[in-house]
Amino acid sequence: MLVRSIIVSFFLFALVKTSYAESPSPQTDQELWVTFGSDIAPFLNEKFGARIESFKSFDEITMARVEEDMIPWMSLLIHREFQRCGGFIVHDDFTSAQESLLDYSSRDFAKSAIFVDYDIRQRRLVERGFEKLQEERITQFIKTFSEFHNRYYTSETGVQAMHWLKNEWEQIVAHRSDVDVYFWEHDNWPQPSVILRIEGAVNPQEKIVVGGHADSIAGWFGQSRSRAPGADDNASGIGTTTEIIRAISEMNFRPARTLYFMAYAAEEVGLRGSREIANQMAAEDKQILGVLQLDMTNYNGSDWDMVMMSDFTNSEQNRFLGALLDAYQPEVSWGYDRCGYACSDHASWHQAGFPASMPFETRTRERNPHIHTARDTIERSGGSSHHAMNFARLGLSYVLELSAQD
Repeated sequence: MLVRSIIVSFFLFALVKTSYAESPSPQTDQELWVTFGSDIAPFLNEKFGARIESFKSFDEITMARVEEDMIPWMSLLIHREFQRCGGFIVHDDFTSAQESLLDYSSRDFAKSAIFVDYDIRQRRLVERGFEKLQEERITQFIKTFSEFHNRYYTSETGVQAMHWLKNEWEQIVAHRSDVDVYFWEHDNWPQPSVILRIEGAVNPQEKIVVGGHADSIAGWFGQSRSRAPGADDNASGIGTTTEIIRAISEMNFRPARTLYFMAYAAEEVGLRGSREIANQMAAEDKQILGVLQLDMTNYNGSDWDMVMMSDFTNSEQNRFLGALLDAYQPEVSWGYDRCGYACSDHASWHQAGFPASMPFETRTRERNPHIHTARDTIERSGGSSHHAMNFARLGLSYVLELSAQD
């Protein structure tokens, strides 16, 4: 097995080296700017050679200009070599990329300075909500969402999956007049993001966001044609989010603050969907009090049941999530880890100046080895959604504690 892995890796890297450094490659009209961790800059320079330009670093982040057709290859190689799901952010222009070079430790998080009461005082409401959650529904969602050939951001089935999801969410909330479900259309690729909004009854201008990416990716050839079930990455996170929506709907819960549930497009190719949404919210000066990212919730591969990513997240909100676990799921063990620059959509919100957190299913080094392949099926997570239920309870308690009417 080890010998086979070495041979495959050697073939892959040799192929990429040849394709991008030594042989003529197809050119595209569109050039993009990307930012990524400076630790991977030498690797990308070696693999892509002259086709990656204008390296510029500040602190721990590097920016470079690339061509559109390089993006899937970058996603593959960063995942294979550095075990990062994504690992870079795509920007539409030089100015946006340059701003990303700011040191996060010195960034002015004025928006996240809005006071949020993190006291835990909705026990009866939360426990009533827990009774509505059903593991079997998450399992069925993961199976159905994984049946799409792939959910790649440029594929026909990637678009079809989002239409199916929108319809699913609409059916769940069909009896409510305070809920909207709609597409966020993106100009540069066909797959839309899906958003469900529940209007706040008391302070609608204050908003809470729960979401994860809905796209999937596998292989390095024929991205729009490759089989990519993406059961764990990230049908599990969207299934968990859907179950939270369903529980809230069945409770007929009327939040004081506006709730957003989001399924992002194009995360696997540079956080493109979530970045567009977060930046637009920032430009409109929206009061986003908190963002919870659910990306991979169903593979139990560590001695800890849940891991809070401490880098590029909000430490105060991370502590609140830990307090929620201790209060409502004391049997769930948890700790902290780091996943690197732009490892998931929480980085888009963090960079836009909003408090974001990402609880994860394992330590980074112990994560699901089958993601980004045709083997990412629910069977690799034991065929059930037992692990994802921990995240459904956490997400539901997060929403209820932050948005219940006193």
